Amino acid sequence: MKPVMNSFLSAALFVLMTVLSSQVQAEKLDSMAERLQACVICHAAKDTQSADAYYPRIAGKPAGYLYNQLSNFRDGRRTYTPMTNLLDTLSEDYLKQIAAYFSSLHPAFAPEVSAAVTPALFTRGQLLVRQGDPAKKIPACAACHGSRLLGVVPAIPGLLGLPRDYINAQFGAMRNGSRRNSSPDCMAQIARRLSADDINSVATWLSAQPIVGDEAPDAVLPDPMPLRCGSVTPEAK
Repeated sequence: MKPVMNSFLSAALFVLMTVLSSQVQAEKLDSMAERLQACVICHAAKDTQSADAYYPRIAGKPAGYLYNQLSNFRDGRRTYTPMTNLLDTLSEDYLKQIAAYFSSLHPAFAPEVSAAVTPALFTRGQLLVRQGDPAKKIPACAACHGSRLLGVVPAIPGLLGLPRDYINAQFGAMRNGSRRNSSPDCMAQIARRLSADDINSVATWLSAQPIVGDEAPDAVLPDPMPLRCGSVTPEAK
């Protein structure tokens, strides 16, 4: 009877291991990383920058900010047909899961280097980012996006790790209304106060900055925000 029993146990163990292996494989195939393969075609999670400068780096940004942008695309406040087509049937809960997944990623980043940068352009960009321009009622970028420019939880995005062309394009979209945020839309106000040269200066300086140390966004801002922003939840104001 022993050989028969041993054969039965061996067979049972083999079946159990096969079932468990199948379950593990199914879970792996059904992970968020697998589900979001369509996203990383453009928003490559492991690349320092996309080959196309108009696709932003979304890894590591606050989950609240990413959720806001996903819902903006789905609901028409931002206009880009491929994004809308991907998102228009997704639920609020699933958008939050997507946002949480990309927020948890922190790949390495190498800043963009441009041979066309002049000292005057760079200096103006740094001035606007760090100090703003009170004469034009333009607050410093750092006043809202944090002194490290890596954003503030839950909904203020970081500004580092983005290509210059993408930053330029988003300012343009906010100026002409094709990218809208919840009212009051503070970024649209700022974009309209900036000249084209100022926008290029800011984009050039930001895209050239390295990310040093911890990439996580700040927990709080040390001072109140200079403008009211409808897309920022009370915790980050």
